[in-house]
Amino acid sequence: MDNGIHSPPPPANEPVWRYAPGSAERQGLKASLQAMLREEIEIPAIIGGREVRTGASGTVVCPHAHGHRLATYERCAAAEVGQAIAAARAAWPAWAAMPWTQRAAIFLRAADLLAGPRRATLNAATMLGQSKTVHEAEIDAACELIDFWRFNAHYLARIYAEQPGSARGVWNVADYRPLEGFVLAVTPFNFTSIGGNLPTAPVLAGNTVLWKPASTSVLSNYHIMRLLEEAGLPPGVVNFLPGSGPDVGEPALQSPELAGIHFTGSTDTFQHLWRVMSDRIASYHTYPRIVGETGGKNFVFAHPSASVPELVTALVRGAFEYQGQKCSAASRAYLPVSLWPAVRTALEEMLGQVAMGAPTDFRNFMAAVIDEASFQRIVGYIDRARASNGHEIVSGGGSDRAEGWFVEPTVVRTDDPSSPLMTEEIFGPVLTLFVYDDDRVAETAELADRTSPYGLTGAIFANDRRALVELARVFRFTAGNLYLNDKPTGAVVGQQPFGGARASGTNDKAGSPLNLLRWVSQRVIKENFVPPTDFRYPFMGEE
Repeated sequence: MDNGIHSPPPPANEPVWRYAPGSAERQGLKASLQAMLREEIEIPAIIGGREVRTGASGTVVCPHAHGHRLATYERCAAAEVGQAIAAARAAWPAWAAMPWTQRAAIFLRAADLLAGPRRATLNAATMLGQSKTVHEAEIDAACELIDFWRFNAHYLARIYAEQPGSARGVWNVADYRPLEGFVLAVTPFNFTSIGGNLPTAPVLAGNTVLWKPASTSVLSNYHIMRLLEEAGLPPGVVNFLPGSGPDVGEPALQSPELAGIHFTGSTDTFQHLWRVMSDRIASYHTYPRIVGETGGKNFVFAHPSASVPELVTALVRGAFEYQGQKCSAASRAYLPVSLWPAVRTALEEMLGQVAMGAPTDFRNFMAAVIDEASFQRIVGYIDRARASNGHEIVSGGGSDRAEGWFVEPTVVRTDDPSSPLMTEEIFGPVLTLFVYDDDRVAETAELADRTSPYGLTGAIFANDRRALVELARVFRFTAGNLYLNDKPTGAVVGQQPFGGARASGTNDKAGSPLNLLRWVSQRVIKENFVPPTDFRYPFMGEE
């Protein structure tokens, strides 16, 4: 290679395709959906670049048509984890030594492949395997993942360019090394882009990874793995290990070579990983980094000056897009009594127009929840509201499991601001409202801050600028991503780095340099151009 100081192309957010009727992109995606529905593929584990069969398998079905099988996949356990650790160890020296520009080029190529010839495939896999509408798949599986890969290369260049000062006669240099050992990436079902980012952010910085995808997103994640191979990722740098959390995670945590965990999922699981790692801390070759984004109980707080049409639109989109299965989804709202009658009427009218069904019908706004366990949990909360005093189901409340895991968009009003529906993460299409007296804005805002253990996202609606300023102050630690007069979902890479604190995670902001900094270990090198030749200092010249 030449000796130029190279910079990756300046990143820009990938445009969202609209899939309008009659458009070429709509026709191409429809064709990919039909082709994927006609076949049932076998998904292997991929370890050291080899396809591995384990003798145990799981199935991938459409959540909106759970009788339709899309794929079978190999389920990994301790033996495969051991093979993957060995493969990651073997790949690490050459990968860590590769010029960072060449590592970045792989992901920039992957981004361009996804932006073009592989877009329809990954969108179709996400729509069918995770029951996402075309719009939700497009902004996730295509645009956000493309953005992660392009912006991460840019952020890494900025990190590497940050160098210490040097006095005369000295040159100080910062070397940003990868971690020693492997990183375990544990990814969720609800965002294909997170499935692609959690293993590749550490890899871009020179690390090698064991990737355990969620069992309910194996299909789309497998297509990401194949895309990375097509882009030139060497064998063993990422090892793809479908399987249950305990079967894959526990053996990985037992390895002295564990150097980090990159996680998105439930708070309980993250705390379990942290406890196990803490109990074994003396056995690791290095102190493992742990980065996690976990749960949320995200709020919308409406001031009496709020615009009702804007507020209601944000509630419907924020609570019910992707069936409420977003870490950032609006799950609780605080509404002034003066606005409640108009809000209720507008909510009922808007939700009456929401269509729910298979994502292959582009007219649908919502599809199915991810699996039976989620369906049962969500319906349980609705049943609890139906049976509890002080709760009223304002809209929805129905469900149907005959063909798919469908739950209606459900709005509940409660008189109890400490109700489990206001405090516990439901992760489904259930929005619970608390109506407060207009003269209790400050008191209710303080209540909203202390109601939930989480601190992920929130939204404030007000046309009174003083109210926005004061409420933003109250909610300073309540949300890592706070939205003013906007829904609390839809963070864009490069614009709203995403993450929260409290019980919502370590707030290492995916889509920013802060996340990449966790996957490097700095070495500082000092060179003295004219070293001293005498041990004595000037102050020693006299008594």
